[in-house]
Amino acid sequence: MKRDELTIFDSEAVREKLSYPDCIRVVREAMMALSSGETRQLLRTMLSLGPGRTFAQMPGALGEREMFGTKTISVFADPRSPGLRRHRGLVVLFEPDEGRPVAIADAEEITHIRTAAATAVATAALAREDARTLLIVGTGGQAHTHLKALPLVRDFERVLVWGRSPAKVEALAAQYPQLPIAAVTDLRAAAGEADVVCTLTTAAEPVLMGEWLKPGTHVNLVGSSGPGPVEVDSALVVNSRYIADSRASALDAAAEFLVAREKDLIDDTHIVAEIGEVLLGRVPGRQSRWDITVYKSLGHAVQDLAAAAHLYRSSLA
Repeated sequence: MKRDELTIFDSEAVREKLSYPDCIRVVREAMMALSSGETRQLLRTMLSLGPGRTFAQMPGALGEREMFGTKTISVFADPRSPGLRRHRGLVVLFEPDEGRPVAIADAEEITHIRTAAATAVATAALAREDARTLLIVGTGGQAHTHLKALPLVRDFERVLVWGRSPAKVEALAAQYPQLPIAAVTDLRAAAGEADVVCTLTTAAEPVLMGEWLKPGTHVNLVGSSGPGPVEVDSALVVNSRYIADSRASALDAAAEFLVAREKDLIDDTHIVAEIGEVLLGRVPGRQSRWDITVYKSLGHAVQDLAAAAHLYRSSLA
């Protein structure tokens, strides 16, 4: 590879070269670095292009003398599949010595993998050690990546999958014969059995209610990534130990949190920590085995950049 050559990782290259164990490791390091102040990033800027059409920019730097760059992405509803969204775009990576762009990676594939990797990191830190039943709510792309990432951090004896379309649930389950997957139609009953729940939907109104959960459950809120659409009700937020990937991002865009705050049910102090603070040992994640813990995933630039930097460094090696 020539020194000034720009390395390009298309979607196939990202899938091939960004393994889930590696991505879990680099995302874990990135989230600790974010909470310790080593990394730099701005809140994402989002430009509405009409209903179901958003253009977003997410700039950041992995450190003062580390790689930096941006994720530029479009989030468009799929007109052929109502309820589905595509995240198409690029992660552009620069080296820190001369400021040269050195790599471009497919943002959709990185987003899929690093989001599930971040959920796995949070689940490892917050779910009970004896968690044995996983509930996946949703059947889209993130359901696939979470089914690959979550079993790496807990030994699940049952994996329950729920979606609005029973046919899609059955099709998803059939693709993972190595997992103990069961398709479910009663979400309330499934939520009451689960030790770990991942909401991965495009729901505009709550699909998961706090009263359905048993004490000790860990919930990963992933599907809603901006103000407006909420996947869970305010009771779940209020009664949880609420931990975000980024406090600043959550105060700006965590829909379920913002709705509960607008109702005067909570205030900003309800965000007890960033996940990076938990990983650093600064704030306890779970205080008792009966806590209901929530990890709010909004995604931030340093996760994408850490994944892209790993790809780039691996290609050099």
